[in-house]
Amino acid sequence: MNKRHIVFIIVFSMLVLTASVTFAQEQPCTENCQQVANVTLQGLSADEIAAYQEPQFEQLFVDDEMLNDRLYQRVSGGVNVYDAPNGNVIRTLDAGFNFITVASTQDGWTQVVPGEWIQSSALSDVNDAISRFTGVFFPDEPLQYPLAWTLVNLYPSLEPGGEPRESNGLIYRYTRLTIYATVSIDGWNWYQIGPDKWVYQTHVSKITPIDRPESVDTVRWVAIDLYEQNLVVYDGDQPVFATLVSTGLPRWPTYEGTFHIYFRRMREDMSWGTPGDDFYYLEEVPWTMFFDEGRALHGEYWHDGLGYRRSHGCVNMSITDAHWLYNWVAEEFDSLNSPDVEEGPAVYVYTTGQY
Repeated sequence: MNKRHIVFIIVFSMLVLTASVTFAQEQPCTENCQQVANVTLQGLSADEIAAYQEPQFEQLFVDDEMLNDRLYQRVSGGVNVYDAPNGNVIRTLDAGFNFITVASTQDGWTQVVPGEWIQSSALSDVNDAISRFTGVFFPDEPLQYPLAWTLVNLYPSLEPGGEPRESNGLIYRYTRLTIYATVSIDGWNWYQIGPDKWVYQTHVSKITPIDRPESVDTVRWVAIDLYEQNLVVYDGDQPVFATLVSTGLPRWPTYEGTFHIYFRRMREDMSWGTPGDDFYYLEEVPWTMFFDEGRALHGEYWHDGLGYRRSHGCVNMSITDAHWLYNWVAEEFDSLNSPDVEEGPAVYVYTTGQY
């Protein structure tokens, strides 16, 4: 075999290797290129992971009194609303995705607001479903490896594309992870989260800080990744805080683009849709920040499914996270509630993949 054939084989082999795998971070070729190639295929070694000093993330404090400062209840079917217990019907609440907050109770009746009562038999408590998830603050130094959260309970695989292994231990939903390497198989990513521990990309939400887009014209701004279903708060070019969200379903999307928070309310009733189809009525939605017409960033008390699309276009957050973001935005103004339309921090909505 002549030298020309040998060179061709070497070059072809390098191209195949490069095309078949991807890094979580680019890794330059060192003196031992064979070792770098092995890292690409197998991820970091146990020694390398053990030597890595995990950054210290500060997590928000979960205030149970704030989470449960109201009794939230779901309404079953369509109901009549009365002016008093056993009183006169004053209106009807159509069947739909309906939730109320309890003002008081009396002999099988629930008062939702002054002068409006519903039979308690049509209501069920939902406070146990309130999410206790919270995001984290970024450390001062840039992260060497990406941050992620698990979206489901899972057993990691021993290798990319492998079957889950119980021997790897169960990782619970909402566990914070470090992604050490990425391998692409059949167009989907597998993330290394430890020695011989790999997880499928759809089972986690990966945080990837971005450069400030040209369209963002405020020092403080918020970025929402529709593909990963997460949110990052920025002060200038510095990422400050990251968390999981739930954005709009395909029928009621959260639109991509650059917007501004223009109106804030600590509590806001929300209702929309056609009775018998997509109607919903949500009382006292907490920490509401409107940014695109009727779409808002806000806390939610009716589900604990963050990291997946669930809404009618709004950006759902845990109550704890929404409370922090609301106060962070309010620092730009002189009031906790907007007295009028205002121009607050930019909200940049984008996607890192096809969703």
